[in-house]
Amino acid sequence: MSDLHTALFIDGEERTTADVLEIADPGKPGRIVGTAAAASPDDVADAVAAARRAFPAWSALSGAERAAQMTQAIQGIADHRDDDAAILSQENGKVVHEAWVDSLVFELRWNLALTHADDVDATEHLAPVPGAIPNSTRISYQPMGAVTIIVPFNWPIAILGAALPHALLAGNTVIVKPPLTAPLATARVVQRVAEQLPPGVLQVITGRDEHLSGLISNEQIAKVGFTGSVNGGKKIMEMASRSLTPVTLELGGNDAAVFLADAPLDDAHLDKLFGAVYDTTGQICMNAKRLIVHRSRMDELVAGLESRLARVQLGYGLDEPNGTTMGPLHSPAQKAFVDDLIREAKDAGADVREFGELPGGELAGGNFVRPAIVVDADPALRVVTEEQFGPVIPVIPFDSEEEAIRLANDTWAGLGNSVWTADAAAADRVAPQLQSGYVWVNDHGATRLDLRAPFGGVKQSGIGREQGIHGIRDFQEAHAVSVIAD
Repeated sequence: MSDLHTALFIDGEERTTADVLEIADPGKPGRIVGTAAAASPDDVADAVAAARRAFPAWSALSGAERAAQMTQAIQGIADHRDDDAAILSQENGKVVHEAWVDSLVFELRWNLALTHADDVDATEHLAPVPGAIPNSTRISYQPMGAVTIIVPFNWPIAILGAALPHALLAGNTVIVKPPLTAPLATARVVQRVAEQLPPGVLQVITGRDEHLSGLISNEQIAKVGFTGSVNGGKKIMEMASRSLTPVTLELGGNDAAVFLADAPLDDAHLDKLFGAVYDTTGQICMNAKRLIVHRSRMDELVAGLESRLARVQLGYGLDEPNGTTMGPLHSPAQKAFVDDLIREAKDAGADVREFGELPGGELAGGNFVRPAIVVDADPALRVVTEEQFGPVIPVIPFDSEEEAIRLANDTWAGLGNSVWTADAAAADRVAPQLQSGYVWVNDHGATRLDLRAPFGGVKQSGIGREQGIHGIRDFQEAHAVSVIAD
């Protein structure tokens, strides 16, 4: 795979660059997975211009006509899924089956978006009101123009599926920016789709952030969709504000999973919880980041997680068939951050329980962190207050439902939460009080998401919504035409 190289894709053609990005393997220090083209500001300007040229013809199509072309463009995407997964596993670090699912979810989201083909062109009619100005008004939804979609390293292909097909179906042309440190698999997938669409409708730009500001600040960009960290979202919003470019921001989370006194803690539910915490080595924005547990169930819940953590085998993502269950963190910086959170908790006297063994050999020095639980964590610890984005989880006891809700909401974030209870009435009572854009009941996590429903955060977890008709409308402008009777 070290010979792998991806190019830019602009106006229907591949474009190579003299400058390239070397993509590091997070599990094997010093190994380069492959290289990606590094765009110049001129390349970016060319992509924006091509998207602008393609927009009139693409937007003039009906929703059904665009859907027909998009249906054709996605054909055969599964044919390369094994190779795409192997590449993503190496550049990201995740175990290979998760990388395989990454591409699968893109296809699922694409096809679900196309079920709204008839909704794209739907109009609303406001009839005259007796005694008021006799307006008869028609409200339609129009595409915005050339838009940029930026995705992160952790689930780049799947996350792209939450926005790209919706933006295209809405009538926009799109420039995709894959993640800086893991662009290879995403660029491959998007280019294969783009090759089946008219030139300029879908393009791929990879490169260094300092050269790609034109994807955001160019006044010809009509919308920016960004998924990533809170700090990254703030920078995107600041850049876009100079031209008043609208943004959709799907940012970090500090999700609370609230376990009431009657929470189901059988093996099936504990398996769900384990995945919700430790999938992708904890590097998912909607992973559970805090476990808020009724004091009477603390020991049972912790024991359930410990029994599963005892079976964790840290290793190389492609070695999953040979026993690897958890890969490395993606970057040395993230490893250092998570190590600091665990060290701080230990120094404060917290009950920190770590599991697994760091791998040796060619994996020694990779970005591996032993998964951990911080039992009865002080709410002031950074492992509680900050998004860990790693394989460590604080468990915090509570005594009353009111206290649990207060603890869950006492955060800067509002992406997702969950409530676990055997009482449907309790779930109906607690869930609406949890301040987040999405709430699970007796479940949690990215693999448990309803891909038809609007997804996004409140507070510092983001602006706007993805998926479904709400995600399509986020890439459209409402347009009213009013006729006043003589």
